[in-house]
Amino acid sequence: MRLATRTRSPSSGRTKPTGRLWVQTVTTVSTVPPPGIFTRSAREIARTMARRDVSPKGVGSAIRMIQYFINRAGRNLSPRRRKELEGAKRILQRRLP
Repeated sequence: MRLATRTRSPSSGRTKPTGRLWVQTVTTVSTVPPPGIFTRSAREIARTMARRDVSPKGVGSAIRMIQYFINRAGRNLSPRRRKELEGAKRILQRRLP
């Protein structure tokens, strides 16, 4: 797996990625959420992701899958959708022992 390298911009002093990001190369099929689940409400996302058939390793796995989806979407994720997904994570975090 190749990680993106970073270069420093002389004008702004900020770093920007060059090349592909690691999240683009991940192709796992260990747990697959139902299609379209991440377009629903936070409550529906949390309820579905907490099921054993979707997250066999528990709620922590569900939270990681949601965070992975957020990372994978990157800048293409609207602020409203991001807020809904973060809400689903908060609901699931309350279920942790």
